[in-house]
Amino acid sequence: MPYPARALALAIASLLVFSAAAPAEAAKKKANRPAAAQTRQAKPKAKPRARPTAAPTRQPLVRQQSKAAQLERIYDEYWDASMRLNPLQATFQGDSRHNDQLPNILSAAYRQQSHDFTQEWLGKVEKIGPDGLTGQDLLSYQIFVRDARMSLAAEKYPAWMLPVSQYYNLGSIMAILGSGSGAQPFNTVQDYDTWSKRAAGIPPLFDQAIANMREGMRAGVVQPRDLMEKVLPQLDAVLKPTAEESIFWAPIRNMPDDFSEADKARITAEYKRMIDFRLMPAYRALRGFIATEYLPATRTTDGLSALPNGQAWYAQNIVQTTASTLTPQQIHALAEQRVTSLQEQITAVMKENRIRGSQAKLMRSMRTDKNFQYNTPDALVMRYKQLQQQVGARLPTLLNTLPKAPLQIQPVEADRATSAAAVSYQPSLPDGMRPAVLYVNTNALPSRRTWSAPAQYLHEGIPGHHVQLGLQQELDKLPRFRRLGGDIAFVEGWGLYAESLGDELGVYQDPYARIGYLQGALTRSARMVADTGVHAQGWSKKQAVDYLVKTADLPVEDATAEVERFMALPGQTLANGLGELKMMELRDKAKAAQGASFDPRRFHAEVLRDGSMPLDILQAKIERWMAAPGAGATAPTP
Repeated sequence: MPYPARALALAIASLLVFSAAAPAEAAKKKANRPAAAQTRQAKPKAKPRARPTAAPTRQPLVRQQSKAAQLERIYDEYWDASMRLNPLQATFQGDSRHNDQLPNILSAAYRQQSHDFTQEWLGKVEKIGPDGLTGQDLLSYQIFVRDARMSLAAEKYPAWMLPVSQYYNLGSIMAILGSGSGAQPFNTVQDYDTWSKRAAGIPPLFDQAIANMREGMRAGVVQPRDLMEKVLPQLDAVLKPTAEESIFWAPIRNMPDDFSEADKARITAEYKRMIDFRLMPAYRALRGFIATEYLPATRTTDGLSALPNGQAWYAQNIVQTTASTLTPQQIHALAEQRVTSLQEQITAVMKENRIRGSQAKLMRSMRTDKNFQYNTPDALVMRYKQLQQQVGARLPTLLNTLPKAPLQIQPVEADRATSAAAVSYQPSLPDGMRPAVLYVNTNALPSRRTWSAPAQYLHEGIPGHHVQLGLQQELDKLPRFRRLGGDIAFVEGWGLYAESLGDELGVYQDPYARIGYLQGALTRSARMVADTGVHAQGWSKKQAVDYLVKTADLPVEDATAEVERFMALPGQTLANGLGELKMMELRDKAKAAQGASFDPRRFHAEVLRDGSMPLDILQAKIERWMAAPGAGATAPTP
């Protein structure tokens, strides 16, 4: 499946880290309207001719509109069909029509069904073709076709033989859904009955996972031992001797008071039978298989290249998630160069500000010195509100297009503070029922460093996720496969690129804030080196951990967690970093091409106006913009 497969992976990743973020200003001046809405308006009108040849010149336009309308209808039908095929994805999207279904997504029959589905809808779209399409219509065509082709290309690699790791554990995913803390709703009697029907699909799904892992054992396609050892405690956390002690019992404890006594009694009895006689036996079987059969068969190697055809598999992962034409070796060298450059920049800032000692010693001091702590939770929240004002004052020099929804800054609620990120963004609801919120976690206050706030605000707030996701949310005419999703390399790449604007926005005047940003960029680049090192250069896990400890000054525990994450998700670190570098590269190209007429406001508007997209499609779009007359003209003052 083109988009849903990618979106499901993002949604599951969000589930596993308990993220509330969605993988999307009140002023109504023309300059502050989303630039994306103006894409088609920019098309020049044809001048009327005196000769009777005017009628023929209109004919291609009629055909073009008809072709665009056909594609819009196909995209709409495709989305509904994809939700039927993938009910879990529908649930993650808030589409409740299929909440009672859980097809065996790991089976060979489902893989064939998904293949046929992708071929069918790709064929329908390609039959119409891109000729004559412009603006959003052309982008939608290019994105759909690219994602479908990437999905088909990935089928040659047996990812289905690796259905479980500590970062993709079906047992944890189902437990979160069934606990009421995930996307599955438990508000009505029907909701409770719906989950009961869906949960019936868990035992066969686990059985299929076991069967797939057995096939992987025969084919030599198995997980590293270190990853699977961490799966057992995850399953143990779900396994309980009685239904009442299980995480699946939470909806019963939290059952709404307005349910009738008869419904309460029926649901309670049904859930007890379901948990005791269907779910717990399925979890025990999965846990037992991994502990007794799979774990002894796991490998001692760490990188994907150790598996059959693993080098090509890793290269395919990179192309699919980043759209990069660089080889893993080229990415490795590029990231090493960036690490060196960032180290030199940190040294220069230290010298400039007469900060003595080594970089490692400085970072340890910045992480532990009480001078970099906040005295109260209110002081932490107030710092982000000050940054909002500070950035807002300079923002018009870089960006003249903002979302209509304002951004509120609030502390994270106490009941989710222990698992929430330090800073996170929640988009507004389109109907205005909920504002956009930047959540600041005031829990574990000593760990919230004063120097980290500027980069975090720029990334999660303005001009980062709030601007990009907020503007994308306003593109209500986009087909749903674009409007309801996001390309991770674009979304996170923009967030990181937004951090790089801190000097121009005046928030890195404090040397420690600037060093904090540079150190964050260095750590991300070092992760890219380690990722490609493990999967393409033959590095061991220990080599990668040692590299991150030495180069990025990470504690051993943090470095180990980073390495294990990209061992389980090969290439996981690359999308964000390559997205940021691509946007920097495109900005440099636009500056070189436009010279003195280059205006960052127009460049940023062009990057953001059409929502997120794969990086190769973004590059082609920006190159078309650079070649268009007047692309570098001075932007109007907002």
